[in-house]
Order: sequence, then structure tokens, then C-alpha cells
Amino acid sequence: MESAKRQLLFPGARNILLVQLGDIGDVVLTTPSLRAIRERVPDARLSILVRRSYGSLLAADPCLDEILEVSKGKGKLSEIGVENLRLVRQLRGARYDLVVDLRTGDRGAILSWLTGTPVRVVRRDREAPFWHDLAFTHPVDLVYTDLPVHPGGDQSLRILRAIGVDTSDSRPRLHVSEADRESVRSLLSREGADRHPGLVTVNPFSRWKYKEWDYGKWADVLNRLWKEHRLPSAVIGSREEAGAAAGIVGKCAGPAFNLAGETTLGELAALISRSRLHVGVDSAAPHIAAAVGTPTVTIFGPSNWKSWVVEDETHRVARSDKECVPCNDKGCDGTERSICLEELGVETVMERIREVLRNLGSGKG
Repeated sequence: MESAKRQLLFPGARNILLVQLGDIGDVVLTTPSLRAIRERVPDARLSILVRRSYGSLLAADPCLDEILEVSKGKGKLSEIGVENLRLVRQLRGARYDLVVDLRTGDRGAILSWLTGTPVRVVRRDREAPFWHDLAFTHPVDLVYTDLPVHPGGDQSLRILRAIGVDTSDSRPRLHVSEADRESVRSLLSREGADRHPGLVTVNPFSRWKYKEWDYGKWADVLNRLWKEHRLPSAVIGSREEAGAAAGIVGKCAGPAFNLAGETTLGELAALISRSRLHVGVDSAAPHIAAAVGTPTVTIFGPSNWKSWVVEDETHRVARSDKECVPCNDKGCDGTERSICLEELGVETVMERIREVLRNLGSGKG
């Protein structure tokens, strides 16, 4: 194991804070880093700072001793100021030995500096403002490995390797609490979804519109899941996406349920863990699904799927065969419109679904 070859840069650190102020998927992809620290420094107290409400994803993780949350910066300025002041006092009072910021954002840098921790680590970012790296005592260069890794899970590990922390298993994993499982059982019972075995969770939504696929095509997929495989569907998403989810579900002839906005993130993980398959666009939901052991079919547009997904017998990617894919642009010519997704047909997605279902039926994966 490569981590055994690297010397711990700060062997005396026993009170450690990870700062992860990225999106939901980033939090999921941080879980291998939690394991790496726990394996390398088993007697350390490990805390993590994430955005408000994201902590429920990690509430059952045995590697963590404490989860701290910071507001997303919305609301009255006075309330945000008071809340942040309380947080800073809490962070300073914790007297951490080591803080590692897993992102390069301004907010994480400021909060890391305000902890007053004697050792503060971040990835060196030559494109950040001049003051950014000055907030840290140890800006480090990323350290890659020749070993097989999960491309998403490895992104945070590249920082930790620079201080001598690594793990042989970079696959993201989420732990689901019994309380969240019970909440989901109650939800499915109320909706009548528990009467239909083989539920498929479906997420058509992304915060980035250039990653979304036509909602009408999603309705076709849900109808074919029922017609061809007798698999019911549950559309998931945020509270703000519930209306669009209702429009998709309303076009379905078979059993389909609108569960958008009905769960916390921890409950969402519990829901996806119960599903036979998750089908969705490039967003946090496929990361959650893979991390709880649920097979996935993920629709990718301009983004490079190889940076995030390991395709195998039970995880497939549906994508265009256009020569320009992946371009990693925010839509064609920056227009938020992705022609590669507009031209992606329902049959392509269904074939990926059939592949996964065949592999599940044959015992592969």
C-alpha cells in the first residue's frame, strides 16, 4: 500500500479538521479521505466542516467525530454575521492541530485562517487571489499515485498524500442511519410506492441546465421502464424541482412517484440505497447511488465522465458519440445549451439500462 511508503508530515496531529465547502457530490467524494485519515491516524479526533444541510449525508460515518455546518450565505446579513461569528468562536475553541481545506475557495481559506490552527494545509492554486495561499501555513502540490483509483474519490486524496495520508481504497462510501431508513419506509408507505417492488430512482435535474436532458424524454424512459421491465419509478430532486418532477410523473402510464423535495440528504441516500437502479444526469445523485451500492446509469453531456465515474458491470454512462464530446464547456459556445444532450436518444439510454439489468440478472457486479 502506497501510504505506508510516505512519512506523515505532521505525526503529532490528533485533532484534525477537514474543510469541504463544495457541492453535495464533493461531500460524497470526500469519504475516502475520511477513511484515509482514520486508517493512518486511528486515535485522532476528526471533524469536518460542510455547507448547511449537507452534514446529514455523513451523520452515520464511523470515521467522523464531529460534523460542523456553515450557512450557504443566504438570508439576512445580520443573521449570517451572527451565525458565522458563533462558528468562528467554535472553531477557535476547538484548538485543532491540523486543518486541511479540500477546496480552493475564498470562504474556506478565510475560515481556515480564522481557526488559528498552527498547521493549515491547502492545494497550491496559482490562479487564486494573491492572498489565498497566505491564509495557510502549508500550500502543497497535488500528489498522484500509479495505483488504480476512483477518479472522483482521488481528488481529495491527492491533497492528503502530500502530508503522508493515503488509503488503498479510494471508492466513495456512504453509511445510512437506521433513522433515515425508517423515515424512507414511512415515506414510501404514505405514497403507496412500497406496494411496487423494484423501484428505480430517477434524477433528471442539475443545478447546471447544460447538464440536463429533455424532460419529455425522461417521461419516455419511465414509461419504458414499466412497459419493458415492470419497474416503477420515483423522481427525486429538490423542493424547487418538485413542479418539474410532477410534470414528468404526470406523463407516466405506469406507477411513478414524485418524491422531489420530500427528503433530507441523509434520507435521499436511504431512498437510493433501496432502489434497484438509479438513472440520472451528471449531478450529485449518481455519486450518492454508487456510494450506497446502488447500480447506476448516468447521462453525461459536455463533462468528461472519466474524471468522475468508474464504468463497470453495474455502472454505465450514456453519452453522445459526437467528436466534440467531452468539451468540458458550459454548453455549446457557452450558451448553456448542449447539443450533444439534445441529440441523445431515448434508445441509447434504454440500452445502457438494459445492460445493467442484464448484468444484475446474471449475477455480475
